[in-house]
Amino acid sequence: MTEVKVFYNVPDKLGFACRLAKRAVDEGKRLIVFAPDRELADTFDRLLWTFQQLSFVPHVRAGHVLVAETPIVIASSDTGLHHHEALLNLADDPPPFFSRFEFLREVVSQDEADRAKARERLRFYKSRGFEVSNQDMGQAA
Repeated sequence: MTEVKVFYNVPDKLGFACRLAKRAVDEGKRLIVFAPDRELADTFDRLLWTFQQLSFVPHVRAGHVLVAETPIVIASSDTGLHHHEALLNLADDPPPFFSRFEFLREVVSQDEADRAKARERLRFYKSRGFEVSNQDMGQAA
């Protein structure tokens, strides 16, 4: 069953998502980043190039010819995914295909609207029998 973990109280949602992607690469893991909104996907793509000056986070968009060899894939659907190891959800809704993955990660900012949408997602996961663990990142800052 998919392990669902929520990082909440995050001051910079996309910056934290970049750090999660970098950590996955550093640990030799692969990660699908679900960003169905094109503008969000574009922003996240750019941030992966710029969030740390001295490191590179290898990533491509789903559908790219190197998708099978690249550890971080930004996807807007489940089409053409070459692994089901870990999924990072940046969408407002649960990814319809999340249960195919070993791990699902959610990042929740301190913004009340984002928190409300996250509560809806968590209710959804729990209503389907998934255990959800939480980590307060506001205390880690």
